[in-house]
Amino acid sequence: MKPLATIANSLWVGSCFKGWRQYRHALQHPAPVQQDWLKQHLRRHAHSDFGRQHRLGTAVHDYEEFVRRVPLQDYESLEPWLKRIQQGQPNVLTAEPVTHLIPTSGSTQARKLIPFTAGLQRDFDRAIAPWIFDLTRQQPGILGGPAYWSVSPALPAANETSAVPVGFSDDASYLGGVKGWLVRSALVTSNEVLQAGDLDTFQHATLLALLQERELRLISIWHPSFLMLLLKALPTHWDELLATIARHSPIRARELERTNPLQPETLWPRLCVISCWGHAQAESGYAELQQHFPQTHLQRKGLLATEAFITIPFAERHPLALRSHFFEFLDASSRLRRAHELHDGETYEVVVTTSGGLWRYRLGDLVRVTGFVKATPSLQFLGRNSAVSDLCGEKLSEAFVAAAVQRISVSLGSPKFAMLAPETRDVEPPRYTLFFNGAGAPSRWQVQLEAGLRRNPHYDYCRRLGQLAELSVCPVGDDAGEVVLQREASLGKRLGDIKLSCLSKRTDWSEVFTKSARSTKAHRPIQPPSILSTAPLR
Repeated sequence: MKPLATIANSLWVGSCFKGWRQYRHALQHPAPVQQDWLKQHLRRHAHSDFGRQHRLGTAVHDYEEFVRRVPLQDYESLEPWLKRIQQGQPNVLTAEPVTHLIPTSGSTQARKLIPFTAGLQRDFDRAIAPWIFDLTRQQPGILGGPAYWSVSPALPAANETSAVPVGFSDDASYLGGVKGWLVRSALVTSNEVLQAGDLDTFQHATLLALLQERELRLISIWHPSFLMLLLKALPTHWDELLATIARHSPIRARELERTNPLQPETLWPRLCVISCWGHAQAESGYAELQQHFPQTHLQRKGLLATEAFITIPFAERHPLALRSHFFEFLDASSRLRRAHELHDGETYEVVVTTSGGLWRYRLGDLVRVTGFVKATPSLQFLGRNSAVSDLCGEKLSEAFVAAAVQRISVSLGSPKFAMLAPETRDVEPPRYTLFFNGAGAPSRWQVQLEAGLRRNPHYDYCRRLGQLAELSVCPVGDDAGEVVLQREASLGKRLGDIKLSCLSKRTDWSEVFTKSARSTKAHRPIQPPSILSTAPLR
């Protein structure tokens, strides 16, 4: 596997050089680069049904006219157009065919379908190429062996029919063509992983594929908890995994027998890079990964959504993906700003127009400007603007709760797990509960987080009126992240779409965690003491 992976990696990275050079030049000129992208987009798709309805022909010469013709959109406003695409109608949102509909989770519904076209594929490559080439310049060792990119089995929705294929078989399909083939040649994967239909099968198949690769060089995942959950499952599957590996590769099995599954860095001695989210709700998980892989370079991934590439890890910052889409930003006063009009330290909501057919689409992501790379803003993801819990007017947003938890973490330590959720069952008046696992006394978290939440005037008003009871804190076990993952998967979400968040709007988490604790206690096997059964993984 190693020679093929090395050759494939080298060819792919070599093909990324041109994109890296063009992106580096574009960073100095955000305004004309974005204006050129918009002009080309209008010329290509003005005669789609959406373009004709909004009169986007030759009369639209500049950004201001584009804004007057096309209002801001959300998924609900685009959904009738997307249903036409799903029925097989051509030329709906774009003049080029929609090749796939990519499922992702939504804020107001469990499943959204995002259109994917050949043009969007090229635009994704314009972001991936500079990212990968820049990473290889920093960490050339990743060329020497295979990589693991998180793969999420696409679970079909019940009674869903579509004339357009729904989902990709693997993440390399985002590249397509020769580049997609090169990436697949260097990936750690298996048919069992792609076909897994439940969490346990998925974990077992993924761990088997990873453990067989001594030369693993790169792990690219989304949320760091994804990898931590895999590592936590190792003790459960360890003996079975070693027995399976021994049948195919006795040498590798003997080598693994000399490692410690509770020290994962010993499993892959040449692992160079782990790329994952590291901001907002992923901050504590990122720190935990650093503890488990102290000798491995951890890279904070840019902001990438199913809909669009927002930022790129580049030059140790996260500048905007200028060459991939057209961006607008809503400031705190709901005024629109373009990329070259952003100010350092300010917070904005992302609005994006893509070659896939999203027009002035409110992505719902909040970002803060943390400096500039040349003339282009570098952005840090803060949370989802649409993730708002509002039982009686308190309007708690994910970004606000994440900031409150982060402030407390400075003095009490980052929690292993922290999720705030409303409780309405058997409680009068309703209240919020922090489901918590980590350092610091729960009572101190209760006092400080309650004070932090009351900085929100809407929450404070509801508390003073007695509409909400005082915050409570509920300690949960080390498996809290896995409990959330299993719960969301049982509701039909794709594994890769499940995002561990510091705020949930569900009101049944007390019951879910209680049932999980009872089930674990009832089914816990009696084992002799050993390093695997007595030492916690984290």
